[in-house]
Amino acid sequence: MRLQEIEGNPLSPDQVAMFEMFEREAWTHERRRAYISAKGVPLAAE
Repeated sequence: MRLQEIEGNPLSPDQVAMFEMFEREAWTHERRRAYISAKGVPLAAE
């Protein structure tokens, strides 16, 4: 998250909450990637 801020592209509160959920619930990297990919597909279609 800090790198995003340095690059001038900070995460939104929703994105921060999502990554906190991943950590809190100990999601695997594969599950995280699948979740993020599934969320991105509808956005790409717009």
